This record gives sequence, structure tokens and C-alpha cells, in this order.
Amino acid sequence: MNIHTASTWVEVNLETIRNNVRIMRAAAGVPVMGIVKGNAYGHGTAKVSRAIVEGGAECLGVARLEEARDAREGGVDVPILVLGYVHPERAKEAAENNATLTVYNLDLAKQLSEQAIKNGVVIPVHVKIDTGMRRLGVFAENGVEFFEQIQRLPGIKITGMFTHFPRIDEVRHPTTYVQLERFNHLIGELRSRRIHTGVIHASTSAGVLYMPEARFDMVRSGITIYGLKSTEDLPQLDGIQPALTWKARVISIKNIPAGEGIGYNHRYITQKEERIGVIAVGYGDGMRRKLGNFAIVGGKRVNMVGGMCMDQCMVNLDEVPDVKIGDEAVLIGTQGSETITAEDIAKAWNTTNYEVVNSLHARVPRFYFDA
Repeated sequence: MNIHTASTWVEVNLETIRNNVRIMRAAAGVPVMGIVKGNAYGHGTAKVSRAIVEGGAECLGVARLEEARDAREGGVDVPILVLGYVHPERAKEAAENNATLTVYNLDLAKQLSEQAIKNGVVIPVHVKIDTGMRRLGVFAENGVEFFEQIQRLPGIKITGMFTHFPRIDEVRHPTTYVQLERFNHLIGELRSRRIHTGVIHASTSAGVLYMPEARFDMVRSGITIYGLKSTEDLPQLDGIQPALTWKARVISIKNIPAGEGIGYNHRYITQKEERIGVIAVGYGDGMRRKLGNFAIVGGKRVNMVGGMCMDQCMVNLDEVPDVKIGDEAVLIGTQGSETITAEDIAKAWNTTNYEVVNSLHARVPRFYFDA
């Protein structure tokens, strides 16, 4: 299969990703951790990881150990931090993939230490501090004691510490400053005791825009690297561009008489004779099974009609009479003067652009370009 014979596919511009990293690196003024979890936000882990490193990211972040392995398959040799849970018995696998793990619970850390010693490896770790996310992490007020305990465990080497701001995309929200104060207080206590912390990081893409005091030694950037907005209310850095386009083929066109039901449960009834096209994309590819979806066909935005099927959907083509079978439909991207962004779809689905691109299923082939 190639791009000319695919039914539905994604195009990813790797040079756009590299350039987005360069812009983020220049704006941050500190090293960047490129986040490639969730199949690199739907863009494809291996090739995108390599492009992010080529763009200047000093390390990568993932959520699962499997994702670290996928990133290594892209040929990257920078540090990779697994931000989430890894079973202690996978210590050897972590070492084989040169992965840095996150520690946030003493019992799990002790088990990891035991497995590291058993397998003759030393696991680099970052300590996760909970300053207000209330998800993973040791409470900031217990941070000094936790560091002291982790330092005594053989087979583990502390190379960093971090926290997470759940409201950083709400510009200058007081909650973020409370968290920042807690984090800074802990850093001060650790330094006063000469406890090694390694690299310190807290801020994500949104924080780079307006919170320089939260950049520390490194920033984590995911959504901006892919050219998507971290929130509708925040401006985008100059030059940042979306790297992903999602397309599908028009595979059928029929004139349907008035009063006919379209698709499952006849959720749409033709009001007159209508020119109905079928596009080879459905919820099995990542579209949402709901009414109100749309696409660009023949350079115009057209509405999807009837219920979303697993593999196909229907569109009204009355306004684009020249469209024929085999033509491209754009789900995310630009055709002619029309553009559909991931943010447009997120608004229609009442969700975020993160979920839109992460919903792109593995069966949708990715094709990569360098210009």
C-alpha cells in the first residue's frame, strides 16, 4: 500500500515537528523534553521521536515502558523518562531500553531496588512530587524524607525530580503559584541538606508562554511540538505549525431520493433528492460516533449525515457537484481555502485536541514527509 492506494491515512511533516522543537527550545531558554506518549499524540512514535531529537530536544518523555521501546526503535539515544507506572519486575527491560523510571512510592521503589540488584543493573530515576495534581507523587511536605530514603536504596540512582501543574493552561491561575511555592520550598530544603536532585522540571508547553519562573532546568513539551494549541485561550508561539493532516477517499456517490433514511437507524432522512457520498473513514479509525461531524471535499466544508459507521461515513455533496469517486476528503488539514483543525473537531466533540489526535487508531497508516 502507498499513499495513492490508502483508504484513509495520516500525513506527518517531520520538518514541521523539528522546527516546532527549535521554536520551543528558543522560547524556553532551557533544555526541552519532547513528550511522545500516546503514539506521539497519534503522530507515530518511532519516526517522530527521531525528528524531535533532531530538532534539538535533549530527552524524551513517555507514559509506558513500551513507548520507550518504540522510541528507541526510531534510533534515538537520548534519555527517555517513563512518567508513569512501571512494574518493578521490569527493571531489566527498563535497563535494556536505557529508560529512566519515575519513583513516587517507597514500597514500589524498594521493589525496584531489589529487582535492579537481582538483575545486576542500576536504574536512573526521577522523583515525582505531588504539589497539587493529587495523582502520582509523594507529597511535597514529605519530599525530604522520601529523597533520603531513596538515596539509601541500592540499584537506584536519582537523576531528576519533577512535579505537574494541572491548571497551567489557565493563565496565571493562583493554584499554579501555590504549587510552585511548595515545589520551590522543597527544592530549597533539599539544597540546604546537600541532597542531590538531578535535573528539575515542572512546566509543560503552556508554562513556557508566560511562566518563566517555572522552567527550572528543563521544560516538558508535547502538544506544542505537534503544532496544536495547549488551550484555546492561550496564544501560540510564532512559527508553530500543525504537523498532521488526516485524509480519506470518497468511495461512493449516489443520488438518493427524498424521504430516504441514511445509514444505521436512519438517523438522517433526505429532505429532497440529495447527492450522498461515502468516505472511507469511521469510528474504527478514530472519528467520534456522533452527529455533527464534517469534512472538506472539493474544497468546501460539507456535513456528515446519518450515523457514523465503524469504517465509513456519509456526506452531503450537493454543493460540490464535481467531486468524483477517488477524490480526497480532508478530516484534519487544508484543502483549497478551507481548513479543519484538531481544535475545530474538539469543539464539535466537546473534548480537547489532545483526545482528537490520540484517537487516531493504529490501523490508519502514517506517511512521513520532510518538507
